[in-house]
Amino acid sequence: QVQLVESGGGLVQAGGSLRLPCVVSGRTFRSYAMGWFRQAPGREREFVAAKSWSAGLPYYADSVKGRFHITRDNANNTVYLQMNSLKPEDTAVYYCAARADQRGLRTGVYDFWGLGTQVTVSS
Repeated sequence: QVQLVESGGGLVQAGGSLRLPCVVSGRTFRSYAMGWFRQAPGREREFVAAKSWSAGLPYYADSVKGRFHITRDNANNTVYLQMNSLKPEDTAVYYCAARADQRGLRTGVYDFWGLGTQVTVSS
């Protein structure tokens, strides 16, 4: 079993920044690809960013490309989502997720999920 715990959410003004850590415990962190998703009120959950266990390139949704950055610290079992130039439309609950299959990170089914952290961007 794998447990994921997100933190770092909060209220920020438009143009500001937040960094969301997700700490992973349980099975070997290194063997999982990690992703970030978000769900705004009344909308479906959507892909934000993902990175495989290796040094491969990350993947981003077009809506966040150039503003958000996903990094992982394998030594500390943590994946981060650095969010810059935040916009009101970034307001959502943000979830991190783990996937054993390193392929299909944008659209594949993830195996484990955290409970999420709320991010609110005011205009």
